Amino acid sequence: MATVHLRIGDLVWGKLGRYPPWPGKVVSPPKDLKKPRGKKCHFVKFFGTEDHAWIKVEQLKPYHPHKEEMIKINKGKRFQQAVDAVEDFLKKKEKQGGKEQSSEGKGDSKGKKTPTKPLKILEEDDEDLSALKDPSEKDLTDSDPEPSSVERLGGLGTTGPVSGFKWESSPASSMEPISKRLKIVEEDTRSPSIQAADSTAINGSITPTDKRIGFLGLGLMGSGIVSNLLKMGHVVTVWNRTVEKVPQDNQHCDLFIQEGARLGRTPAEVVSLCDITFSCVSDPKAARDLVLGPSGVLQGIRPGKCYVEMSTVDPETITELSQVISSRGGRFLEAPVAGSQQVSNEGMLVILAAGDRTVYEDCSSCFQAMGKTSFFLGEVGNAARMMLILNMVQGSFMATIAEGLTLAQATGQSQHTFLDILSQGQMASTFVDQKCQNILQGNFKPDYYLKHIQKDLRLAISMGDTANHPTPMAAAANEVYKRAKALDQSDNDMSAVYRAYIH
Repeated sequence: MATVHLRIGDLVWGKLGRYPPWPGKVVSPPKDLKKPRGKKCHFVKFFGTEDHAWIKVEQLKPYHPHKEEMIKINKGKRFQQAVDAVEDFLKKKEKQGGKEQSSEGKGDSKGKKTPTKPLKILEEDDEDLSALKDPSEKDLTDSDPEPSSVERLGGLGTTGPVSGFKWESSPASSMEPISKRLKIVEEDTRSPSIQAADSTAINGSITPTDKRIGFLGLGLMGSGIVSNLLKMGHVVTVWNRTVEKVPQDNQHCDLFIQEGARLGRTPAEVVSLCDITFSCVSDPKAARDLVLGPSGVLQGIRPGKCYVEMSTVDPETITELSQVISSRGGRFLEAPVAGSQQVSNEGMLVILAAGDRTVYEDCSSCFQAMGKTSFFLGEVGNAARMMLILNMVQGSFMATIAEGLTLAQATGQSQHTFLDILSQGQMASTFVDQKCQNILQGNFKPDYYLKHIQKDLRLAISMGDTANHPTPMAAAANEVYKRAKALDQSDNDMSAVYRAYIH
């Protein structure tokens, strides 16, 4: 799609986070407000609100060509008021001969300067974007079909984030239930990749499954996932394996109970009470213990019960868990997720699934609540392999960035200038920008634990050994992370690998 060139004053549809497209106008930002680093974006004032935001260019569309389309797929009262505000603006502009008249900072009738209100500037990760979401909008059901769906197609070779702002509708699929709107992309590889259409990208609303959901593990990733499941109306029973050891985790569980979750006493109890149970724990041992240990998952499995393993573990562990679950008549799916705590909180994870395809389809509304897209990769073990490869690349890349920052410092170069140059080149990304900024600020609050990325590197190297495939870059990075762990950085963010170079 050709890039649309916008100017100050142009009317647009702007998409912020997971909320619906909203009418706005490109305006000049305040002089003291810096443009986000490394992003091509415009500063937009939203109609019908007092909100402003930096919006990426790929999340902006011209107002008039897409007006009818947007009105068809958004029916909320606040949305209609925003559209009416645009029409009023256009009428006033027409009366003024096409010229805009701004009241901001202008004098009143007596010549006094009217003070301007401080701008309310929204961010994609804001918890409360209620102005861009109509509380009167109801959840969609099969009898009240979704007017449009975003079709995201991706193959095994897809790289980088998939755009969630395509507005071409699919008449053939838009009247079908979410679970049936699946696209298969056949590639010249051994297995097909399937991605579920994501309705939240257009209207911020999904139809939650009527199945009872269980969730085991409320760590950095699990907490965000459960929160989003609850927000989207799912019935969730939770259990956290460290509650007995860590008193504050009782309070952690209480927060979810206040949000509407139920508390299970053991993994077996959660599985017996629920139709689909998800698990997200730290490593292969924890995943095995959860299933095979006392009062574990296996004791609650009955024919037809679904178990979804979301932990990042090795293919051998996944195969073992699949076999024991299936031996009791259970249905098994692996679904590790690519992302971090922040991405999990935002409900923008990428889900890699493999195993029982019918379970994948049953999990459709759950995956839409927790992620921006999902892939089905075929037989059990494929998702674990793909996840380890992705984290191997990410971990190696993070170590290389840390090495570059410290080499810049050692050779008398400005680390800030290094970051500025990096953010303007081909490697520019939110990941690079955030990690580097945190390093320069000395902020290593965990978004993805260093000990976990080192575990993933170790498992990826082992997988390479099994396949007789060399992984020298990952092996080198792994040694640096091991050094960082020796420096007590295990429970810090993965970016704390930086400290392995300065000690």
